[in-house]
Amino acid sequence: MNNSSLFTHTTTTNDGPLLDAYSSTITSIVSSVADSVVHIEVRKKSNDKRTKGQNVPAGTGSGFIISSDGFIITNNHVVDAAEQIMVSFTDGRRVNAEIKGKDASTDIAVLKIDDTGLKALQLANSANLQVGQIAVAIGNPMGLQYTVTAGVVSALGRTLRANNGRLIDDVIQTDAALNPGNSGGPLLNSHGQVIGVNTAIVASAQGLCFAIASNLAEYIAGQLILHGNVKRAQIGIGAQGINLSNRMIAANRLSTQTGVYVYEIIPDGHFHNQQLRKGDIIVEFEGLPVASVDDLHKMLNFKRIGQKTQLGVLRDGHRVNVEVTPGQVTL
Repeated sequence: MNNSSLFTHTTTTNDGPLLDAYSSTITSIVSSVADSVVHIEVRKKSNDKRTKGQNVPAGTGSGFIISSDGFIITNNHVVDAAEQIMVSFTDGRRVNAEIKGKDASTDIAVLKIDDTGLKALQLANSANLQVGQIAVAIGNPMGLQYTVTAGVVSALGRTLRANNGRLIDDVIQTDAALNPGNSGGPLLNSHGQVIGVNTAIVASAQGLCFAIASNLAEYIAGQLILHGNVKRAQIGIGAQGINLSNRMIAANRLSTQTGVYVYEIIPDGHFHNQQLRKGDIIVEFEGLPVASVDDLHKMLNFKRIGQKTQLGVLRDGHRVNVEVTPGQVTL
């Protein structure tokens, strides 16, 4: 018996009329951004005895064009320590790229290729995002070039820990499926505008994926293009979070239950911290409460560089004010 006779086969040359509004939106996005999303291949120095010193394949990722003259945004962790970077387009072209700048604290990097007349993606204002709106991810998971997944913006205002320990704020959570190789690719809205840079997944869960918000990515990319790095302030200390006793909180009328314990003072930097001592507990920064190292990082933005700053610290159980002058972080 011929089993094929049990089924009816319909040949359709054009599914356009059958697409619903959602599908039409997705296909429209994909077709409009196809030329602007790239596949990134990285080669790094080998530590293997057999190939030591040679540049060997060390992973792949994704990126997207942000200017017609060849600037590309991707993740820092995709290209960190790369010796050679190759960028591929959907039409098969492959070109060498160089790192213009990278920032481990936000996991953003900018590449430059020697090309012009490229189609750049537009970055949306991520401050206008709403939970539930369409989110489309395009990238190269597991080396499978130009893979499209779709979902929604699941949540806003998440935080993510960067590889260097700093906290990344204003992260977008999405259920658009991401896999290794998606990193650095764009998360897009229904207009084909970039709302985020795909950066992380929770491997033990399904539908928990994260992207760096476009507003932050745009600011960081601008700094990297102009300066090669991101300006941040530092006060030259080694510090960690610490719990405060109820007695210390009550005696000093503190609004937080934790502070920042100074275990090291770094001398001779581009900062002035002579009034700080080992063992001080920072609880206030220019009148604002400091409960964690993350709080201190947020307050030490580039505007504080060279500016006299008052810290409230606990010293021998008593609150005292000290003055520091932050300097620029040197990488």
